Amino acid sequence: MLDSCKSINLGGKLLDVTTPIVMGIINLTPDSFYESSRKNSIVDTIKHVEKMVSEGAEIIDCGAFSSKPGVELIDVEEEWRRLETTLIQIRKTFPEINLSLDTYRSEIVRRAKENADIQIVNDISGGAWDSTMFSTVAQLKVAYVLMHIQGKPNTMQQMPHYENITSEIILSLSEKIFELKLMGVCDIIVDPGFGFGKSLDHNYELLNRMGDFRSFELPVLVGFSRKSMIYNLLDTTPEFALNGTSALHMLALQNGAKILRVHDVKEAVECVKIYSKFTQFN
Repeated sequence: MLDSCKSINLGGKLLDVTTPIVMGIINLTPDSFYESSRKNSIVDTIKHVEKMVSEGAEIIDCGAFSSKPGVELIDVEEEWRRLETTLIQIRKTFPEINLSLDTYRSEIVRRAKENADIQIVNDISGGAWDSTMFSTVAQLKVAYVLMHIQGKPNTMQQMPHYENITSEIILSLSEKIFELKLMGVCDIIVDPGFGFGKSLDHNYELLNRMGDFRSFELPVLVGFSRKSMIYNLLDTTPEFALNGTSALHMLALQNGAKILRVHDVKEAVECVKIYSKFTQFN
């Protein structure tokens, strides 16, 4: 069976993904769906980044807008206002950190690259909401997380529909990967987009077929940390969805995931360690 590539080039530094790695989430928003992930000050954020790094996070992913279902997106200046000082301080405090930016705006990418030398762009829109995103990523030579979404956050959970969810997502991503490579973007990470324009059943069907994404021969990122596909199924809340998150992480690893995007780094790193030991005997 085909496997994903072995490393990602981050500005000349190779990040090894032969063994799956963990990306820690930093929410710079006042309205994230998971209340405990919100940080109220730069001091709190820096302490949280330090904790994530000490627990084994290989990448820190910073975002300043909420993409939870039903939310309206903020404007570009508000997004940058929330990001600027914290991004700069993270880079100053952790100069060697692999820093990812969660945004769909090329203008924010340019500012963040110039001011904080971000190395990865994590774009929930897959380039669909900013016509210059792909060309910006190519020009700045940053790695790119290409995610699938149906609709926008304020509408995406209003009766999402697919005839064959896995095939449709693979086709959509394939077209965009071709476009990115034509522009010279080679360091692409694929994200199936769990929870973004998918019903509960869609999410689990997609997880069941995630092995099909190996055909891209690119690293696959999954992001379902404490999401509704867990807490709605288990009739709980995001605050009590850590155990379910760990269960999904193990299933995703078994189906080829190379990057786990998480709120809880320690537990995700433990999943990777157990999975790696288990597969040692294959």
